Amino acid sequence: MALLVRVLGRQTSTSQWVPVCSRLVPLSPTQVLWGRTLSGTSQKIKIAALRMYTSCVEKTDFEEFFLRCQMPDTFNSWFLITLLHVWMCLVRMKQEGRSGKYMCRIIVHFMWEDVEQRGRVMGVNPYILKKNMILMTNNFYAAILGYDEGILSDDHGLAAALWRTFFNQKCEDPRQLELLVEYVRKQMQYLDSINGEDLLLTGEVSWRPLVEKNPQSILKPHAPTYNDEGL
Repeated sequence: MALLVRVLGRQTSTSQWVPVCSRLVPLSPTQVLWGRTLSGTSQKIKIAALRMYTSCVEKTDFEEFFLRCQMPDTFNSWFLITLLHVWMCLVRMKQEGRSGKYMCRIIVHFMWEDVEQRGRVMGVNPYILKKNMILMTNNFYAAILGYDEGILSDDHGLAAALWRTFFNQKCEDPRQLELLVEYVRKQMQYLDSINGEDLLLTGEVSWRPLVEKNPQSILKPHAPTYNDEGL
């Protein structure tokens, strides 16, 4: 992905890119204070955020989702699947205090930058792309709210949130909803088992499969390896 190459490809490019990212992400006065507090770690968190977002689009088996959830292979389907995984990352990182919330903002920024870039590559008219971005932004925050309520509820509440957003109220097979509910529950359990400091330093996430070969298996994440710079 272009973003990943730009940030991680050469060490010299990192220092050139990070200030640009800071200008692109709107900062409130409170968030400016957070940035000063983070100071030495903010650059590492931005790189970790990029890695975490990249895991949402490069380590997710989109073809399996298309097949098992009977979704068309379209840009909108890609976005719905990506949104679900980004949301799960946001839920996990919000547990890590100010640093985690800061990382959440950067992850969302990378997502929108990627969505816009993909639209341009697909040759979407700039005016239509801008209108679609506004619509997708509204849908994104509505989805986040619905998913947040669903994850705090029982399986019926989570299924309702997935039916409204992920399936766009068009799922007629209860087995698909059951599969997605199980996927979200086990994925959140898996993410919660990963050390928060490791996530802030590396951003590395490996998603569990949509369908487990061994339903009774409990996968324990491997401890990530990184150097003194957190890379």
